[in-house]
Amino acid sequence: MRTPKLEKHLPVFLEEFEVNELLELPDTTGELGLRDQAVLELLYATGCRVSELVGLTLDTIDLGNMFVLLHGKGNKDRLVPIGHTCREAVEKYLNGARQALMARYNAAPHDKLLVNRLGGPLTDRSVRRILDKYIKKLALRKNVSPHTIRHTFATHLLDHGADLRAVQEFLGHANLSTTQIYTHVTTERITSVYEKNFPRA
Repeated sequence: MRTPKLEKHLPVFLEEFEVNELLELPDTTGELGLRDQAVLELLYATGCRVSELVGLTLDTIDLGNMFVLLHGKGNKDRLVPIGHTCREAVEKYLNGARQALMARYNAAPHDKLLVNRLGGPLTDRSVRRILDKYIKKLALRKNVSPHTIRHTFATHLLDHGADLRAVQEFLGHANLSTTQIYTHVTTERITSVYEKNFPRA
């Protein structure tokens, strides 16, 4: 007896205006707000998995050259570029929050880039809580997790004309077929380009 094929669910993603609103929410006048801003910017700018985000150390982020080294699945490392906005958010966090949080609570020395409110290394669960807090403020009718931000990163890159193989590299996908699910959102753009430019459309 053949089992019915399960439908492949398309990933949930945020529209560009939703991401922009999300990234503007943290109150960067406080240390935790600076930390939250860095967390959200890094999630969106790199498309990293939560485990990769909390695994970042001070020597795996190169702000001068605007790259982060992500330690991914199967012990594979990959270099991913970051934009000016992300670099600025991380710089502000490093200059105005990380050391202060660690010193205030006399946290044991560690090299993790992101810290919790007591100065210890940030965990996967903490990242989810941070994101949940801001998603609630946006009142989005979407089930948004850190992985949604990863989907959003891929979707926006493809939507702006990025090469599928480049997106595969950024995401650290072993197989191109895994990345191809993100092409769903580019259909409208491709159709529009075709209709505008093909003489017999």
